[in-house]
This record gives sequence, structure tokens and C-alpha cells, in this order.
Amino acid sequence: MSTLDNNRLLKYYEAVNEGCEQAMQEDDSVFLMGLDVDDHKGIQGSTLGLVDKFGPERVFTTPLSEDAMTGVAIGAAMAGQRPIHVHIRMDFLMLCMNQLVNIAAKSHYMYGGTVQVPLVVRTIVGKSWGQGAQHSQGLHSMFAHIPGLKIVAPSNAYDAKGLMIQAVRDNNPVIVMEHRLLYGTEAYVPKEPYSVEFGKSRVIKNGNDITIVAISSMVAEAIKAAELLAEQGMNAEIIDPVTISPLDSTTIEKSVKKTGRLLIVDNAWLNCGISAEISARVAESDIITQKVKIRRLGFAATTCPTTPSLENVFYPSPKSIAIAASLLCDPSNTWEPTEQQCELAYQKNFKGPF
Repeated sequence: MSTLDNNRLLKYYEAVNEGCEQAMQEDDSVFLMGLDVDDHKGIQGSTLGLVDKFGPERVFTTPLSEDAMTGVAIGAAMAGQRPIHVHIRMDFLMLCMNQLVNIAAKSHYMYGGTVQVPLVVRTIVGKSWGQGAQHSQGLHSMFAHIPGLKIVAPSNAYDAKGLMIQAVRDNNPVIVMEHRLLYGTEAYVPKEPYSVEFGKSRVIKNGNDITIVAISSMVAEAIKAAELLAEQGMNAEIIDPVTISPLDSTTIEKSVKKTGRLLIVDNAWLNCGISAEISARVAESDIITQKVKIRRLGFAATTCPTTPSLENVFYPSPKSIAIAASLLCDPSNTWEPTEQQCELAYQKNFKGPF
């Protein structure tokens, strides 16, 4: 990450906000739309103040009609504008699936390269305070399956700003997957505009015993798990893919070649997911010659429950990550960290949107 402005901490939602603001300042064709983007909460602060800076013609709320409004955004992008379309929950991208998959992703190809769709779709993944079956889903693998769509998953405020600016500058449709639980987390963020490159994984922590690939909010959980593992003499390497599509698997493969062990922790179900894709790429790798031990963690194979006690079992956690990694390193190990050791500050501080 950049060392510029190393005394300037921003929260994740502030970084998203600043990324949108600077992209709009850079290019008058950029506008922001979505349900309640101009209300007093500003999508938990991520759009707060933008209507005051740019006016209601460039920052405006939309009807609760995901399919129609996505069509408006795609049409505007085809006409030369650069819309940022905010969807408060990723679950309801299902209501505009045809627009995204059959129109946004394919128009450049179908019109022989004469049409571009520079559309940014901001979509938020939920967790905690009982969101249940229809408000907690990580559906990024569905969209990563489609050629023509780019999927990014910032795990920190630095990437949240840089990926937002890069997404707006890109001439292809980009889905930015934000995790609500990360909104209050802080990182050092330069004041000036900058971009984060698509398709380049980041090694968060170096290690020799096991490679842990973590998606979105699972990066923070994996870092905590690695701290617990270190106390037991195990040195984990943590990799954040940063972008889901394009996916930089080369960085992951080089790490696995070194460690011989791979744990993938996704903020989604395992079946046909990004964890399966990463596992397949490692299995097919030309640079890995030894036998590799692989395990995946993600949502439990059921719909998301609403009660906190069941949520704790549904989602991966620092405890489950640490135990899985420990067993990959030593199958005979019976060590388990305590719940108190596994507490994360960002989880304790999260209060929900109300």
C-alpha cells in the first residue's frame, strides 16, 4: 500500500465516498444514482455530501426498480456517460441479472467493439444483526462466471478508494463488492487521486507454513487467525486477491509452491464458488510440482439464519480459520483458540445501519 499521507487514516466508507467524489471531479460525465443515495444517511456515509457538491442532476435517488434503473444506467453508459449505480444489497442484483449479464457484459462484443459500457455497479454485502436468508448473500462468483464483467472486492479503505477510481476510469462494466462490516475499519489513504490495478493480488503477510487466500472481509479475519497461529509457532502467508475477475492466480500459485498448503476463505458458499476456481487453478498450475493440501472455508451449506448464535456457525471466523489452518499444518494438532482470543474490533464496534 502507499506510504503517502501516512498520518491520514480514513474509514472504509469515507474512502469510497472520496473515490466517488474525485472521480466526479475528474470527469464531468460521471454521475451517481441509486436508491437513497441523496438521503441524510448517505448509504451509511458512503454518498454523504455528494449531492451538495455536484447537485441533483449528477447525484440522485431512483425508484425501487433494479431492472429498469440498471437499464437506464447501461443506456447512459452507452451514450458516453460514466454512471455509478449504487445497489444497497447484493442480493437484489438478481432483479437486474438480465441487464448486467446479457446487455452490459455483452454489448461491446455484440457491436463489434463500437459500443462501450463504462458502468460501475456498487453493491454491498451484509453480515450481522440478523439479516437472514435474503439480505446476506455473497454472489460475486455468479458474476465472475460472465466474460465482460469485472468484479472487485476491496478489503480495506486504501483499496476501496483506489479500486473505485479505477472502476470509473475503466471502459467496461465493473461490479464493486463492498462489505458492510468493513465500513468502519480504517487504513492509510492518500488524499490525491490514485488507482489500484485490476488483476493483481496482494501479499498481506509473508509466511512459509501455509497460504491463506482470503476474500473481502475474510482478510481481516485471516489476519487475526494468523496472529493466533503465530503464537503456536505456525507462520501463515495471507493473500488478498483484491479483484475476483480478473483473478491473479499466479501470485497465489507462487505462494503455494513455497508452502505446500492452501486454505481459501470466501465470503460466500463453496459450491461452484471462487474458492473452487482458485483450487482448480492451483491444481492445474505448471509451477507447482509437489502435492498440495487444500481446504476451503465459506458459508455453511444452508441459507443464512437470523439469530446471532446460528450466524456464528454459518460464517467463517478467526477461530474456524485458525483451526483449519492448524490442521492442514499438523492433522494431529488438537489446539483451539478461545472465543475471547478471536474477537475482532470491527465486529464489536459494528452497530448496524439504524
